[in-house]
Amino acid sequence: MNNRNQVERIKNMYPIGTRIELLSAMDDMQGVERGTKGTVIGVDDICTIHMKWDNGRGLGLIPGEDKFKVLSRPQEELEKSENHAKEQSQGMGGMSL
Repeated sequence: MNNRNQVERIKNMYPIGTRIELLSAMDDMQGVERGTKGTVIGVDDICTIHMKWDNGRGLGLIPGEDKFKVLSRPQEELEKSENHAKEQSQGMGGMSL
């Protein structure tokens, strides 16, 4: 059985907004195919990572059973966005008409 520390660790590792790619097909009949990408929408009290897959499915991942990799985390996306905005304000990379 999972304890509260394990749940918090999984939530910290895979915060809402984390982008993930599935590396191996799920065993579920309505599974998600290998290579499908999706976004974390939450982690429950039994450590299931709930996903919104790009193909419209909503099946969760079970750490240690399902094989997947993190593509990006929300903080990384925020930093990219802030850096881009900073470059734009400094006149780099943008074009004005």
